[in-house]
Amino acid sequence: MIPGSAVYHVVEAMVPLYTAAVLGYASVRWLKAFSDEQCAGINHFVALYAVPVLIFHMVSTNDPYHMNERLIAADTLQKAVMLLALTAWAFWAHFRRRGDGKAAAASASPIKWVVTNFSVASLPNTIIMGVPLLDGMYGAVSGGLMKQIVVMQFCVWYNVVIFLYEFMAARGDATSAKISPVVLPAAAAAENQQAVIVNIEITEVAAAAAALPAVDEEDSDSAPQEETAAAAVEEEEASSDVPPSMTHVAWKAVKKLLLIPNTYASFLGLIWSLMAYKIGFSMPKIVDGSLSIIHSTAVGLSMFSSGTFIARQSRFVPCGYTIASLSMILKFLVGPVLMLLASLALGMHGTLLHIAVVQAALPLAVTSFVYAEEYKVHADIMSTGVILGIFISLPVTIVYYILLGL
Repeated sequence: MIPGSAVYHVVEAMVPLYTAAVLGYASVRWLKAFSDEQCAGINHFVALYAVPVLIFHMVSTNDPYHMNERLIAADTLQKAVMLLALTAWAFWAHFRRRGDGKAAAASASPIKWVVTNFSVASLPNTIIMGVPLLDGMYGAVSGGLMKQIVVMQFCVWYNVVIFLYEFMAARGDATSAKISPVVLPAAAAAENQQAVIVNIEITEVAAAAAALPAVDEEDSDSAPQEETAAAAVEEEEASSDVPPSMTHVAWKAVKKLLLIPNTYASFLGLIWSLMAYKIGFSMPKIVDGSLSIIHSTAVGLSMFSSGTFIARQSRFVPCGYTIASLSMILKFLVGPVLMLLASLALGMHGTLLHIAVVQAALPLAVTSFVYAEEYKVHADIMSTGVILGIFISLPVTIVYYILLGL
């Protein structure tokens, strides 16, 4: 069994997280210390500065030449299978709803559920919860293994998640650009016809008239002008019927991804670790100290931001108890079982197998909530996953520890 001292170490690591979350909750719900704009600013700082510096710190201090290949392969296989399965479901849901019309397809947004379910099932809180918990269960060797999984999360999987967020944003921009030239000229044309009868001056009519070729005053109400306006509307409608290509939207998302600090931080950290551990030099203390001041705020402010988010909701479990229960099943059952199958398929056994499964049963990473709130995609589910996950993760991981030891 897990010793009592290990349980104390886990509680010791959890209490500061709850302290930050409760403080954020109280600051908004009871003290009214922060407005919605200020809460968004805090989350924006965490996403753009604190988390990227934390990413750089974690990746740059990992030795890339001594990583456990089987553990990395099992972790990659679990996440890849989960992502492919969710993507297949998204395509199936999309084609199933195509017959219901554009509005229904837009409201369904299966890609949002892909990124949300993938994050809940596959991106655990490895550093904050994993290191103290698994250290008590399996010894100090687990700490280095947890760090390797974190490096893969930051260098690969969070970039995949952010790409999906940016893809949705780029597709939304393209859809808006596609819709606006169809609706506005059509409305302007209809109002233009009514203006001849009731003599009402409308802004859209004036804009449409200004876009037409200049004509003599006496011909302003003539048939040729009406025909020209109708032709212009038809031309705009025809051009708007051509949707932006998937390649165009994906390339736009990639360009946005390359501008995000998270991407720079992960790959700069990887480059630094490849050089530092090959040649054998360390980060200058003045640089390390400067970065430490910022990355040490990442976890605390992330939990604080999660608390402020919950305080702004009408109830403590903002996503509802049904969705919360399903997300907990996805987090603590589907994710670990899939990791177990992936590990067994790669021939893992013993302590390494146990570590791989137990870390998959850790609660949702706080960073996932930060990005969900930043992109306004199911932040209620992510916040619930972080808070409830931390509450129930200890008994769940102990159950896995016992079952794997049988």
